[in-house]
Amino acid sequence: MLDVRDDNAAAFDELMLRYQNRLVTVLEHLVGRRDQAEDLAQEVFLRVYRARKRYVAGAKFSTWLYTIANHVAANALRSSSRRPEVNLTARPTESGSSNVLDKMALAASGAMPARQLDKAELRDIVRAALAGLSERQRMAVLLNKFEEMSYADIAVTMEMSPQAIKSLLSRARVNLKEILEPYLQDGHKPK
Repeated sequence: MLDVRDDNAAAFDELMLRYQNRLVTVLEHLVGRRDQAEDLAQEVFLRVYRARKRYVAGAKFSTWLYTIANHVAANALRSSSRRPEVNLTARPTESGSSNVLDKMALAASGAMPARQLDKAELRDIVRAALAGLSERQRMAVLLNKFEEMSYADIAVTMEMSPQAIKSLLSRARVNLKEILEPYLQDGHKPK
């Protein structure tokens, strides 16, 4: 980031390559839509670039990046609550296939269909469980588990104390357990 601050375009490209996929994943979990998450990631990088001259190397770059992402996602969620959107999904083709490339990739992988279904179901259950958390709990869990950030870094990112983050994550774990336990014990999907 220090090179970006000094107007090194190649350094900015490198930062985008390193963080873009992870950032989109976190944003997708926060806002619930992949296409919106991709747009928000672009907004985050645009803000990083605009603020490059003001960057101070006090905390890790990822902490600063996810702080910006947290603000951008919160703004997007507030905005979407004021003006809801209707999403239109693509219609399947005449053969009933919604995505031929996905099916070809699955067939080429040699993956067993039952195992693929199990993984897809579990992924959907975990996403539903994460969606059941409050916005702050979801962000803390995503940063802790998927980005492997420390409590101190999450605290800086979310503008809270490390003790508050510890408490927030504890409540989030209890809530996730309550949501996931019926599925894990009896196979009942969360509501």
